[in-house]
Amino acid sequence: MAENILDRFKEKIEEIKEINSDKKVRVGIIGTGWIAEAHVANYLKCPDVEIVAAADLIPGKAEKFCKANGIEGVRLYPDHKSMIDAEQLDAVSVCTYNKTHAECTIYALEHGVNVLLEKPMCVTLEEAVAICKAEKASGKILSIGFQPRFDENMKMLRRVVQSGELGRIYYIQTGGGRRRGIPTPYGTSFIEERTAGLGALGDIGCYSLDMVLNAIGYPKPLSVSGYTSCYFGKDPNYFEGHPEYADVFSVDDFAAAFIRLDGDIVLDFRISWAMNLDTPGDTIILGTKGGLRIPSTECWNGSIGGPLTIYKTVAGEEVELQIPKKDDDTDNFYKKIRLFVDAVKENGKAPVPSSQIIYNQAIIDGIAKSARLGREITIEIPEI
Repeated sequence: MAENILDRFKEKIEEIKEINSDKKVRVGIIGTGWIAEAHVANYLKCPDVEIVAAADLIPGKAEKFCKANGIEGVRLYPDHKSMIDAEQLDAVSVCTYNKTHAECTIYALEHGVNVLLEKPMCVTLEEAVAICKAEKASGKILSIGFQPRFDENMKMLRRVVQSGELGRIYYIQTGGGRRRGIPTPYGTSFIEERTAGLGALGDIGCYSLDMVLNAIGYPKPLSVSGYTSCYFGKDPNYFEGHPEYADVFSVDDFAAAFIRLDGDIVLDFRISWAMNLDTPGDTIILGTKGGLRIPSTECWNGSIGGPLTIYKTVAGEEVELQIPKKDDDTDNFYKKIRLFVDAVKENGKAPVPSSQIIYNQAIIDGIAKSARLGREITIEIPEI
């Protein structure tokens, strides 16, 4: 009986598309910080892509970036508007500070350019709504940068849940984080409210939420009671050699929430950049016919920490069925880039659609607002 259940989740072989490089997709990079390096590295793996332009607000940064990443003949601009106005672009990657995600994305869409937008989608729900309206009006493709979704183990997780093997889902526990992992090696842009807007909640919390929300079909969030703190980030002793970072730290380094979702599902969530614990716990999905445990990782890395375990009662016996963790040699970041390029060339659908991620953003925004107010709030998402 157990073998029959596991047979439902045998590995599926996906066809590899042949890449036609006769016509190049002309790409511009908006923001040349460290995450843009991954975008460029993977665009360069695509024979049908030509990186033609890059823009950055900091003088000289884009030029230095292009030289360091081996891309020649790229035209450089002081901001996203001048680049989009001057170039005939098919697509852009938005790799800027969280606080500027919305304005860069909206401008590109309004000017007929497809967009690959790094996570988090933005900072507030209001910004997310404005982005989605611009996308709808433009008819262009907008995909959000959630590469963990393309991990084979994440796909398996979704298959298990969508198979109905767990029955009706009613409770989820999820989260993750780092014992010590405030991202200051890249300067202070991640930890200042004026640039990031969100801390751990937006940086890695959005990934954790997407893992479970995508698995259960992205039900609409209804209400949230949220909490955030910044005890580590405001402690000068945390930043060895850079105590001044504590003075500018103005985002969350820990967040927790209790979220009610459509379908009478509750979501118990917590995320951390720093804590006195190795993990806030495994991800758990409880259903009326079975439960699922997804082992945590030491630091959120976009996959899972071990085999998926299904808990069921079979023929009157309580059983545990393990689905071994899959080794995936393909870079998930490359998959994110490749699938976006394919969608642009084929005028297809966004690999990670905004219609889903607006719910992710609504939860993140709701947690931040609830934490500031000190009470539960209702989440209201207007029609797009």
